[in-house]
Amino acid sequence: MNLKILGIASLGLWSLMQAPLSVAENANGKNLYLQRCAMCHGADIKGTGLLAHKSNPPTPDLTTTAFKKRLNDYPGVIVSSVILRPNGDLIPRTLRENGVKIAPHPWSVKDFRDLNQYMSEVIARSR
Repeated sequence: MNLKILGIASLGLWSLMQAPLSVAENANGKNLYLQRCAMCHGADIKGTGLLAHKSNPPTPDLTTTAFKKRLNDYPGVIVSSVILRPNGDLIPRTLRENGVKIAPHPWSVKDFRDLNQYMSEVIARSR
């Protein structure tokens, strides 16, 4: 009986270890989003974060059909252009005005792809 339980437990553990690579990579996207974006965009990506109405203009709902299409048509480009835009100060100013300090992050292409993938998955589940 103990061998049977051990065998079942081993199979369960083995199946957990066989998670698709995209799930492991997407943990990076989720962490980046929750640490760097959710304070304004909310966990649901609908512009419901604590700072959503403290920016001018207010934080948009990213689950709209128009944004979903842009995210699909230009994967990673939308995310990176918002984060790295050289001519805009909206995000840093909103954070600064509300006393929120976020450590700088050395963004990589992989980070943008993971963040794009995570956001796409959340948006798909919200519709």
